[in-house]
Formats: sequence, structure tokens, C-alpha cells
Amino acid sequence: MTDAPSPTPAVLHPRPQFRRDNWTDLGGIWRFAFDDDDRGLGQRWYDRAAGHPDPYDRTIVVPYPPESKLSGVHEPGFHLVVWYERAVEVAAPATGERVLLHFGAVDYRATVWVNGRRRGEHEGGQSPFTLDITDDLDPGRAAQSIVVRAEDQPRDLTQPRGKQTWKAEPHAIFYDRTTGIWQPVWLERVPAVHLARLAWTPDLGAGAVLLDVELNRMPETPRTVRVRLTGPDGAVLAERTGRVERDTARMTVEIPALASLDGAGLLWSPETPTLLDAEVVLEEVPDAAADVVSGYVGLRSTGYRDGFFLLNGRPYYLRMALEQGFWPESHLAAPSEEALRREVELIKELGFTGVRIHQKAEDPRFLYWCDRLGLLVWGEMANAFEFSERAVTRLTTEWQQLMRRDHSHPCIVTWVPMNESWGVPNLMESAQQRAYISALYWMTKALDPSRPALSNEGWEHTVSDIWGVHDYTPDPDSLTRRYGDADALAETLHEAGPGRRKVFAEAAERAGQPVVITEFGGLSYLPEAGQKWFGYGIVGDQDDLRDQFTGLVDAILDAPGVSGFCYTQLTDTRQEKNGLLTEDRSPKLPPETIHAIVTRPSRALATEAVDAQRRSAARAADGGREGGPR
Repeated sequence: MTDAPSPTPAVLHPRPQFRRDNWTDLGGIWRFAFDDDDRGLGQRWYDRAAGHPDPYDRTIVVPYPPESKLSGVHEPGFHLVVWYERAVEVAAPATGERVLLHFGAVDYRATVWVNGRRRGEHEGGQSPFTLDITDDLDPGRAAQSIVVRAEDQPRDLTQPRGKQTWKAEPHAIFYDRTTGIWQPVWLERVPAVHLARLAWTPDLGAGAVLLDVELNRMPETPRTVRVRLTGPDGAVLAERTGRVERDTARMTVEIPALASLDGAGLLWSPETPTLLDAEVVLEEVPDAAADVVSGYVGLRSTGYRDGFFLLNGRPYYLRMALEQGFWPESHLAAPSEEALRREVELIKELGFTGVRIHQKAEDPRFLYWCDRLGLLVWGEMANAFEFSERAVTRLTTEWQQLMRRDHSHPCIVTWVPMNESWGVPNLMESAQQRAYISALYWMTKALDPSRPALSNEGWEHTVSDIWGVHDYTPDPDSLTRRYGDADALAETLHEAGPGRRKVFAEAAERAGQPVVITEFGGLSYLPEAGQKWFGYGIVGDQDDLRDQFTGLVDAILDAPGVSGFCYTQLTDTRQEKNGLLTEDRSPKLPPETIHAIVTRPSRALATEAVDAQRRSAARAADGGREGGPR
């Protein structure tokens, strides 16, 4: 067997917004086997009693993928099928109690057996799934056997994979594969009828938050749900009791303190990331245990108007970095809980107020730290690379699952289901493919109308709430020519577009959508001879990097019609050496220098402030009535 390091036991719950006290982390050493000939099913590798020789010839540290160093396996080649097995001590459940087995993410198709019995399967390499394993537990066993078979087909380009390469080695902008288990695995004990999902949606206009409650099944008799929200000082801000007669219910939880002019300081933002502690109790029938779930709520609104992104009803200039969420020693999996927190702290230290998670559904614990420390997030789907009925079904199914998982995070302020026409290569010529990305937008808005959404981030939009534009010119003057005044901006949007790409796939009329330069920069040091490298612009030394970075950011900040940016990228990632930080998260420029460049005032926001003063003065002159000159 291969020796493998043991990870630090989990401290933070894998789903910090939906946590129970009674849970068991299953991270750590599992037995492991490659199944390159796909013999495992026929030889019943899932059943120790099958009589075949033990196939598990090595160990792996879960939740690190076998391609990575931290897994202890570190074999990045093609292995289409992998198996995991672990014997777990599970105390017999009490009467009426159920035992749930949770997987944060398994890439790409997972099948799970418990004590040799097939319990369930899941398709989708980024989304979570849960299995009730109570009936598979054997009280006669000292330990219960959990087996996972994961299948990941690198050359199946209909699989949503994001930036995982389908070739033997990383190339261009594509990185190492992440196969199998790469997010936490854990057990929880719950009542027979229990809370399956809570979705919080702030309604600041009503001074309330909406709570959608889902149970695991239809209850035989109505259940009582008790909700309590507590402020940062420990004071109870709201309490509500309701009845759940079916397996879903919606409750309005009024928060009287929100009625004050400033929301009593309760509103969430990067500058003031206020969170309310939440406790939801589902009461069972008399004398049965209740299901108690703890979490938190962030009160904020998002939207757009007059060419600006709005946060809590006010224009907010977006200063973002592109976040690949990739670590050299653990790939898409974070190397530790502390690494997730430190990533958020670094981003804020550099002056950014947000990130665009790129081609990945990030770990909920990362989103927790964005919620807790105050960082805006654009939530993005990992895309497929081909267009077909199968690809459409796969992506839309997994995207819905991820939106359900992440709905309640206040940090997520924009949804991005598609990037740069990935998976829709003939978008400009194909009405079918344009219908697909438009349908993605409308489906996203149907599931969550509270956030802006984009049909296709970067170019070739059909219908989008934010017009994201990717522009990798290394020349600041070119940015000024394209965005420096209203006429230049209009020509860029509706005529040529940067990089020989049209901004719109169909004619679009502006109805207040902001224009955001959502990828630019990509500056990299001159690569050494023979070095694997990919970048967009070359700089010679640290001074050159500082000057070029300053010029590009200044050109966007000085563009009056642009209301935000996202710099490519936060960190070097494999051969893509264009980060502000190296792969080990060391800054290439002093953090205070980057901070000063990123946080310089924007011309667009200054212009909006003047316009707002004029509107206010006009309303005052009109007797304070709304609807005057704007």
C-alpha cells in the first residue's frame, strides 16, 4: 500500500449554513484502487464477501483527488474508474432515527454501496448528494463498509468539466484533472422526517426575509417549524412559528429592526459583512426528537439600474479578481480549511471587493468565509465543450443543483451559467444554440429572480442583466479608445468588439444593464526558455508589472460608462503564469501597491454621485415628489 498523510480533522461543518451538531467527518485514509480495465463491477469489488481477491492495493487521503500530491497517490494519468472503500464504526440508530451519508462532490459519476448493497448513484462532478443508509447498516458488524465507485471520462466532452484538461497533460488554459472524491464526506443523524433544505431570500422592502423549507418527505401529520434570528450582539431580532403540512412551505420572517432608515446596521456588504445567526427547529410528533439546524442569514439586495450594479439599492463599483480555485498540491480541492480562509483574506488585502469563481462550483466553506469576511462572488458553472442534447441535459441539471445548494449565501450576487460560448461553438450561426443560452438565463431567473444573471459571460450575449466583456489587450490606450467615452463604448458594444468577438449574438437594447470588463490583463513575466507557459501580455520585471497593471486598471477606472472590472487573475495556475500571486500565494508586487491601484476612485461612480445630487436637488425643488427629473 502507498503511505499517505493524514489530514487535519475537519472543524468547520462542510455546509456551514446548514449544520447539525451530530455529524461525523469521514475525511482521512480510505482504501483505494484504480480500475483501468473496468473489472470492478463484474468482480463485485463493492462486496467483501464476494470471494474475489482484495483489489484495494493502496490508500488515499480523502477528499484529495488521486491526481494530486496531497492524496498520497499522485498519479495524474488517465484512470477512468477509481474505487474507494472504508470501514466506518456507526452506532446503531435510535428508534425513528435515520443516518445520512453526504458527499460534497465526486467527479464525475458516483455509485455508492453500503455493506455490499447498492445504495444510490449521482452524476455531476461539482454538485453534492445525500443518501439515507439506515436500512443498509448491519448491527452485527463492528464496522460498516462504505464503497464508492467514481467514473470520469476525460474525452467525453459533454461532461461539464470546466478547466480540467481532456489531454494527457495540462495545456493552454486547462489544468490537471480532478477525479473522484474532492469535497468532504460526512455522516449525520436525523429524525425520520427532517429538514432537507432551507433557502433564505432577503426582502428588504418588506423588512423581512423569506424562508423556503423543504422536508425529506411528506409528513404523516403537520409539523411545527420554529425560526429564530439573532443579531451580532446576541439579541433576538425575529422569531416565527409556522406549520408545514406538506414537504415544502414558505414562511415570511419579519425583522422589525429593518424598518429603521439604515436597516439598524444589519445590511450585509463587503465593508460591513453583518450576519444573523439562524436556528430552525422542526418539531416531530410528541416525545420524538426535533431536528435542529443552525446557520446564518445575510441581509442584502442585488440588482442593476442606470448602468450600475446595485448592492442594497445603491450603485456599487465592482473590483474583482478571477479566481480559479486551484492549488498545485490538491487541484480543485482545497489543501485545508485554513487555506480557504486565507484565500479570502488575501483577496481583500489586495483591495478587491469580489471574485469571479471561474469554471468551478466553489466549496461551500470558501463561500462561508466570503460571507463572514465580506467578499462578493459571481457563482459560475463548470462548462462542457460540446453541444448536444446530452450536454444540455447534463449542464442544466447540475446547474440547478448548484443554485439550490448556494442560494442562501449573501456573498453570491450574480449567476454565470455559461462562459465565452464554451459548449456552444456555433452560437452566432445556430439559432438552437442561442436558444439554449437564452433558456439558461431564463431558467436561472425563474429559479432565483433576486440576483442578476448572464446568458454567456464575456461575449456573444443574448439576454443578460450585466454585459460582461473580455478584453485582453496589453495596451492601456486601446482600452481608452474602446471605452473612454459614450461613443467609443457604443461602437465597441454594437460593432466590432474586442478580440474579433461580437459582444452580442443578437441585437440588444440597453435597459440599465451595467457594462463590466470581466476579464482583462493576464500579465506575465517573460517565460524562461523551454518553460510551459500561457499568458496574454509579457512584462520584464516587477517595475514593468506595476506600471502595466496600473495602466490597464486606470484605463478602466477612467472609463465613464464602465461600472466594474475583473482582473485575470488572482494566482498563477500551472502553466498559466499571469497571476498577481504565485501558485503558493506569494504576491508578485507588494500587497499595498496592488491595493492602492485597485482601489483608486472610478470616474463612473464619481459621475453617478454628481447625477444623484442633481436628482435629489430636482426632487427637492419639485416639492420632494418622486418621479421628477432624473
